[in-house]
Amino acid sequence: MQYTRLYADSEGESRFEDVEIELAEVDFAPPAPPLAVSPAVATTQCIFSVVRAGWFGDWHPTPRRQFFFQFAGELEVEVSDGEMRHLLSGSIVLVEDLTGKGHTTRVVGDVDVLGAFVQLPT
Repeated sequence: MQYTRLYADSEGESRFEDVEIELAEVDFAPPAPPLAVSPAVATTQCIFSVVRAGWFGDWHPTPRRQFFFQFAGELEVEVSDGEMRHLLSGSIVLVEDLTGKGHTTRVVGDVDVLGAFVQLPT
C-alpha cells in the first residue's frame, strides 16, 4: 500500500513524494484471521468533507498536517514545480506543506469529491 506525500521543501516549494506503507500480518481482531496492518499513527481528529464540483483552491498551504482519504470524485493537485497529479477514489495523501507557496486543488468533472481529513498532532 502507498500514499502520496505533499510537502514543502527547505525553500518553501511544494513537492510530491510516493511513500510505501509497511504492513505486517497481525492478529488484529481474534478470532478472525490475521490482517495486514501498518503501525499505528497518532491522530487528533477526523473531518469528513464534500468538495463540490467546480471548486478551485488557488495557491495555499495546508492549515495543518493531515492525511486526506478520497472516497469519490477526482481532484487535480499542482505543486510548485508544475507537477500535477490526478487523485481518484481510493487515493491517500499526506498533506504537510505548512509553509511556502502551497499547492492548488481543483475538482475535475461533475462529481463532488467525498473524503476525510485525518488530522495529525503538530
